[in-house]
Amino acid sequence: MLLVRGKQPWELLLMLRPGGADFAPDAYVFPGGAVHADDSESGDPITAAAVRELFEEVGILLARKRGRFARDRDCEQVRSLLADGRTFGQALRSLGLEPAHDRLVPLARWVTPAQLRRRFDARFFLARLPAGQTVRPQAGEVAAWLWIAPARALSEPEVTLVYATREVLASVADGGDATAVFARARRQRDVPIVEPRLVQTEDGWEVVR
Repeated sequence: MLLVRGKQPWELLLMLRPGGADFAPDAYVFPGGAVHADDSESGDPITAAAVRELFEEVGILLARKRGRFARDRDCEQVRSLLADGRTFGQALRSLGLEPAHDRLVPLARWVTPAQLRRRFDARFFLARLPAGQTVRPQAGEVAAWLWIAPARALSEPEVTLVYATREVLASVADGGDATAVFARARRQRDVPIVEPRLVQTEDGWEVVR
């Protein structure tokens, strides 16, 4: 999920994976994760998973209650119900919250190279940070986090990025203000599918598109 704060200038939320993580250890990535069985309760398991993973990893809840967007108090109530054993969907329903799937704008789809044993089919969405909510990273899953402009994230040597994160950042870094970036994504008739290849060169294996 590319979570956007501000309009011009605008920033994205990046989170640092801990050193022992299975995916992208010691690298900054966008919040996200895998589809779970409970996500199938929704008409669109992929967007359901995106909303759930955003909340689980950084505490931001894309949901509404009677037309009003969730705020920090709602987020605390959801966390309390999850700690009591409720699923994410059960927690939302018991509080009268509805996931705001319409706030997710599809940006891209990346499929890892066929040569890799462990592969991912990742969907990237744009979404704006709701007013009245605070980032609350999940202990053990998020080592650090930061708000940063895409161009700065690409140029900062301290910000380690995996290939897909870097390329997605590059795709929005020169897109103008946040409104223009969202508008361009909405105009896409089909979400582009990117499937990089691994190519062996004199210097070793390289990822190419």
